[in-house]
Amino acid sequence: MIELKNIKKVFVRDKNRIEALKDVTLKVNEGDIFGVIGFSGAGKSTLIRIVNYLEKPTEGQVIVNGNDLSKLNNKELRDLRKRIGMIFQHFNLLESKTVYHNIAIPLILNNISKKEIDERVKELLEFVGLADRANAYPSELSGGQKQRVGIARALATNPLVLLCDEATSALDPQTTHSILQLLKKINKEYNITILMITHEMNVIREVCNKVAVIENGEIIEIGRLIEIFGNPQKQTTKNFVRTVVNDRVPESILEQYRGDEKERLLELKFIGGKAKEAVISDASKKNNVEINILYANFTELKKDILGYITVSIKGDLKDIDLAVGYLEDKGVEVREVIR
Repeated sequence: MIELKNIKKVFVRDKNRIEALKDVTLKVNEGDIFGVIGFSGAGKSTLIRIVNYLEKPTEGQVIVNGNDLSKLNNKELRDLRKRIGMIFQHFNLLESKTVYHNIAIPLILNNISKKEIDERVKELLEFVGLADRANAYPSELSGGQKQRVGIARALATNPLVLLCDEATSALDPQTTHSILQLLKKINKEYNITILMITHEMNVIREVCNKVAVIENGEIIEIGRLIEIFGNPQKQTTKNFVRTVVNDRVPESILEQYRGDEKERLLELKFIGGKAKEAVISDASKKNNVEINILYANFTELKKDILGYITVSIKGDLKDIDLAVGYLEDKGVEVREVIR
């Protein structure tokens, strides 16, 4: 659906050469909710503007729905852009127009008949939960309502792709959750592919099935949600993941732990279906050891579960080793906690 191949973007300002994107390659498949996360200045906004050619790359290919954008003439590019909706951080609504007319603008510009416009706008107002606010003005709306209007406007032309540029950054946590639920509904019911950029890992965790991490204009990690959360490789990715998933043993546990030579302190990591199996109980029973759970943290990632459990394990050293081996054979990652 969206493919970026070896994208490079260079800005020249006052004779200074700024390399905003460096050899960026990624692919968003049809039906994905694909997240790109990075800190401010990482290149996120430049990347998303390149997808619809609001910024043209210095080098590389942008392919959307099978179309190489560099090979389209102006009319073809305008026609394709009609199938790419965009949602902005600050809503970009016309304050002098009603909610109804803000949503209708793309349809009016496309010379759609008044009857079709009326039908489509009313359908979208119902879909985004604003059927009773058609005649209100943006100044009369909350931030969440304004973003719902922005989403309805982006959906007006039946896009194939929806680009979200920090769409929830200006919203409080509860409103953010409701907007993310709406985006999931759009993805499911309208089968619209979504590419969203954000600096909030909670946003990625709640709605995305794939994620790319961008730093200094480069994609440093990319993969399925469970892969990135469960096994981050780069320090920047680890920092983002830790804003959502706490994989560190609390100091209070370490301070209270007074293990002897027949006891070990371990952190167990469970990914996916392993989190639902009784492997700790089985390891204890099968190997004649005592396993006490000291701390546990579980995070839901789409249909997967990522869990960290800190345990103390007591018994003969040979039995402890057998129990650890049993856990590892069952696909549990085991890490010795250094006190």
